[in-house]
Amino acid sequence: MRSSLDQGDKISSAPAAAPDALDELLRFGALMLRAGNTALRTRERMEVMARRMGFDAVTVVLTLDSVTASVRRAGEWTTAVREIGPPGINAWRISELDRLAASVEARLAPRELAASLGKIEFAPHLYSDALLAAAIGVASGAFAFLNGGAMPEMIAAAIGGGIGQGSRAWLSRRQLNQYGVAAVCALVASGSYVVAAALAGLIGFGFAHHPAGFISSVLFLVPGFPLVAALFDLMQHQTVVAVTRLAYGVMILLVVAFGLSIVVALAGVDLSRPPPPELAYPLRLILRGVASFLAGCAFAMLFNNPARTVIAAGLLALAANELRLALHDSGMMLAPATFFGALAIGLLATLVDRRFDIPRIATTVPPIIIMVPGLYAFEMIVLLQRGEMLNALQASASCGFVIGALAMGLAAARLISRR
Repeated sequence: MRSSLDQGDKISSAPAAAPDALDELLRFGALMLRAGNTALRTRERMEVMARRMGFDAVTVVLTLDSVTASVRRAGEWTTAVREIGPPGINAWRISELDRLAASVEARLAPRELAASLGKIEFAPHLYSDALLAAAIGVASGAFAFLNGGAMPEMIAAAIGGGIGQGSRAWLSRRQLNQYGVAAVCALVASGSYVVAAALAGLIGFGFAHHPAGFISSVLFLVPGFPLVAALFDLMQHQTVVAVTRLAYGVMILLVVAFGLSIVVALAGVDLSRPPPPELAYPLRLILRGVASFLAGCAFAMLFNNPARTVIAAGLLALAANELRLALHDSGMMLAPATFFGALAIGLLATLVDRRFDIPRIATTVPPIIIMVPGLYAFEMIVLLQRGEMLNALQASASCGFVIGALAMGLAAARLISRR
């Protein structure tokens, strides 16, 4: 794990000049929000940093695209605003900024803070683009199995997901519009699935392009991190940031569905659901656990988590998703089963945060994404566009109940574990 500060290091200096200190304080907050942190945690860390920098009082206003701070020193108030830039996800950066806020001593010098922030901001990602593409390919294949697909659908979904993630990394480095990148990657990933299926048919391994594999190939584009962060912000009355994050997440979902719809229209993809493959129940439990663990680890890697957080997220995904699916197998409806799965994730993530000092959102989001009903969401939008209103209404109802259960489960865990 990279670290900008060794354990126990302290930064201290003479009293800081107010304008320079305020500028670095705003930079700290902007880096926090740009990395995907919640507004409440960002506000708390900025208040800690302000006190350590010698300010008597601080007022912080956060939105998704800017951070405003008013500070008081020696009876004089100073206010400044800083733009945040395009939203992103970097759990390692969140963790390092948390450590920085906990490490500094009183009268922090702006120059020393700027040096530490620079090391964190410009640190390379922990994983290469090729490794992330391979990990997302594995996750897409695991999603296909969890959604009822057989081996051919799993392989094709893995190919589509890996190519789609590689395309997203290549396009993102060119700083293109995020919504356009999401639409293009959805088209590339689902189109790669269809091509892989067609090639398999030519050599005698044909299968239907049903949702288990087709939609699983684009589930890596689901904006789970901003949506979960928005939920936490709403629960803590950080309404402005929460609403803008929700709007951002919904827009990403819509443009991904747009890319899917193009492939559905051109390739005539069959969205009917075949029965899942017949497996002995003990074997199914084992394979579901393996698929959940692999998918959770892959998404933790995608969010730039260090190795120990990747393993923790994978184990949380295994435990919570097995609980959810076991309850569903026993006769419980999917929505209440999902509620208990999300509740387990929220409580276990809190324990991991307190015991190992790992940001709760870093271990919460990867397991939650496995439970997000992306299959229903994308199926609903595609069916609406095709005019199949009854089937679209059924998919939308299923999607709404499961998403509501996820939100209530995380909310209940938050209420139990936090004052």
